[in-house]
Amino acid sequence: MATSTRPITVADLEQVIAIDKVSTGSSRRHFFEKRFAAAKRRPNDFVQIGVVDGDALRGFAIARILRGEFGQKDAIAVVDALGVAPESREHGLGHRLIDGLVESARAQGAHSVQSLVDWKNPALLRFFNTTHFQVAPRMALECAMGELRAEANEEP
Repeated sequence: MATSTRPITVADLEQVIAIDKVSTGSSRRHFFEKRFAAAKRRPNDFVQIGVVDGDALRGFAIARILRGEFGQKDAIAVVDALGVAPESREHGLGHRLIDGLVESARAQGAHSVQSLVDWKNPALLRFFNTTHFQVAPRMALECAMGELRAEANEEP
């Protein structure tokens, strides 16, 4: 497979959606349309990398650059989406995507790349582990909105 790495653009949107749909089981068209539109408006706030074979997109990685979030002095890149076409898996494309993402994020001033992964997704956890990601020294907190609504409707 003769592939190369390059930035992805809105011209790649349909291929990104197709790869993601195979991985997630549903279309996230609206999410990707918003991401590509935001990246076009603010190119310094996003990193979008693809691995291509000719005109065919084989994988993609999309991250946003956050500057000064919660008092952080340095910028970080947060991976929003990552996907490799099923027929192209196990060929090192995921590693190339992460390497390209790290290089581009560093060029945009980020000092680290972060992502959130569900503990119940061992394949993705293994992948990130092989690309030198480690458990971050912070805790992700979540507030389920359904529980808040139920509590608000309860009478004292």
